[in-house]
Amino acid sequence: MNTFYDELEIRDPDAREAALMAALPAQVAAAKAVPALAGKLVDVDPAVVTSRAALARLPVTRKHELLERQQASRGAGVADWDPFGGFSAIGWRALARARRRAQRVFQSPGPIYEPEGLARDYWRTARALYSAGFRAGDLVHVSFSFHLTPGAWMVDNGAQALGCTVFPGGVGNTEMQLQALAELRADAYAGTPSFLRILIEKAAETGLALPALKKALVSGEACPPSLRDWLSERGVEAYQAYITADVGTVAYETPAREGLVVDEGVLVEIVRPGTGDPVPDGEVGEVVVTTLDADYPLVRFGTGDLSAVLPGRCPSGRTNRRIRGWLGRADQTAKVRGMFVHPSQVAKVLARHPEIGRARLVVEGEMANDRLTLRAEAAGTDARLADALANALAVSVRDLTKLRCDVVLVAPGSLPNDGKVIDDCRKYE
Repeated sequence: MNTFYDELEIRDPDAREAALMAALPAQVAAAKAVPALAGKLVDVDPAVVTSRAALARLPVTRKHELLERQQASRGAGVADWDPFGGFSAIGWRALARARRRAQRVFQSPGPIYEPEGLARDYWRTARALYSAGFRAGDLVHVSFSFHLTPGAWMVDNGAQALGCTVFPGGVGNTEMQLQALAELRADAYAGTPSFLRILIEKAAETGLALPALKKALVSGEACPPSLRDWLSERGVEAYQAYITADVGTVAYETPAREGLVVDEGVLVEIVRPGTGDPVPDGEVGEVVVTTLDADYPLVRFGTGDLSAVLPGRCPSGRTNRRIRGWLGRADQTAKVRGMFVHPSQVAKVLARHPEIGRARLVVEGEMANDRLTLRAEAAGTDARLADALANALAVSVRDLTKLRCDVVLVAPGSLPNDGKVIDDCRKYE
């Protein structure tokens, strides 16, 4: 049995990086060709975006921008109407701006509409499925939703590309799904880990055997080691995949069980929350993804998820970069004394004071009686200079947030490496 989906997974890292950089200009050009990104990239020459440093100078697009542009276009006239807010190059006959046909269109919460192109395995899930042990000829029981949202269709695309047969279980109807698992003797499961546990527990309660079910690809929620081990003890080896409705597969778990390997079809950066600035490898930040997809050309799309790059190569033999997996959300916006405070504002404070390393704004107390403290890493200085720096930081916070705060200077490296720039410690009982 082949260990790898294809040779791309084990190519020389320098060759992979060169290929990604060579593909960037065309992707940036495709992004400039759609209305939503044309303005953002108006002064960008795609031909010069051939390095990570050049990519890092481009603006980050975040999910709220997709929603805002889509909402703005919903009441527009025929010529300007665009349910994708000008981010997509594909659509259907009524969408005048569409250059090519979309195969499907989905609705995610918001609502945000996402297009699916015609390419085989459009969302690139086959590689993640293969790493989880799925092979041609398997029957795959899919328990993501086939209704409205793209999750189930993403997996269906990849399973079909591998040569698997798919049972569209969808969500809910536990008894009927369990009956199908047992009677069809599915080899594999794809869905959330919590629903897989429910199915296995229900099977045990009813005395129903599932001897054929041996492997699973799980996504949509966290799968802690305790649950992974629980499933393994019952004969099912589950592997995680990091997949989003906007960019498809970002990274996937391997049998090495050491982080998630970045997919071959995307370029991943980790940036400081509230900014587009890449952080050093190992530091926690927001996952920003650039796809290599001219149909839906998202360049530097901020997922809102926190992760960090893992050092070294994956013991499985795959040579792409690895990330630690999902470590929380980057959007740490908090409402303090009636004012919203955003991670981007903390980033602007730091930009005024380059002598500061990491910093986090800590919100304590109770609602309507908040205490705000900026904890900032600074190299040791004498007491007078430290007081001056603390006062200057307090002024910057007040200028940028309209809120007063205390400032505590701490030693470099003393703040946790968890990606938090706003830590809301208040009790909401």
